[in-house]
Amino acid sequence: MKNSVQILGNFKLFFIEIGELSYFAKRFFIEVFSTPFEFKELLRQCYNMANKSLVLVGVTGFILGLVFTLQSRPTLAQFGAVSWMPSMVSISIVREIGPVIIALICTGKISSGIGAELGSMRVTEQIDAMEVSGTNPFKYLVVTRILAATLMLPLLIIFGDVIALFGSALVENLKGSVSFLLYFNKVFDAIKFSDIIPATVKSFFFGFAIGLVGCFKGFYCKKGTVGVGEASNSAVVYTSMLLFIIDFIAVFISDIFFEI
Repeated sequence: MKNSVQILGNFKLFFIEIGELSYFAKRFFIEVFSTPFEFKELLRQCYNMANKSLVLVGVTGFILGLVFTLQSRPTLAQFGAVSWMPSMVSISIVREIGPVIIALICTGKISSGIGAELGSMRVTEQIDAMEVSGTNPFKYLVVTRILAATLMLPLLIIFGDVIALFGSALVENLKGSVSFLLYFNKVFDAIKFSDIIPATVKSFFFGFAIGLVGCFKGFYCKKGTVGVGEASNSAVVYTSMLLFIIDFIAVFISDIFFEI
């Protein structure tokens, strides 16, 4: 009986938090179209997010291309289908593996950073001081960060995909004596707009989810240093779960749309 009550209580808290997050998103869409527009802060956040994540995304993409090709090559070799390697790797990375893996990497870097930063500002009462001084902290802190994450994540994913394909081409060049020119010719022959467009569109939603959850957890952080850690940790957990939900919906819709 006690366990049942505890489970029901957890479900209640979960749905309450979903409602608060929805209201937070509604407030974002209201504030984003109202004046004043914080362009300087937006550009600063875009630069910080992209600059600090570039190396991590590049290394992740390169290793992703290497490992995926090394693991797939023996299986294709058994069926005499090694020539299909560039097509299979490029379609897999561009459609699904690249956007999801890189979004998860950026979740750990960007969403947790936003949660910790805003959580620290809430704990040290900097957000309260902004409200008292007449500044809109939601506009300055939240809107700029969500927009920056939404705009920068697609660029990071494209960069990671390119590096991943280069890593795959390097393996094929060393193990299969395939030139880089031939490899990328096969890649561009295999990739279609029906592969690129859905992946690009859902990457914007990935960025929005990363910024939204990170800002939500940090902006409403509980008092104390423990609350900052919880905000950072829960931002990563909630965002990761939300990314998989968005990915499922995006794949489902794109399959219906392009099948028609």
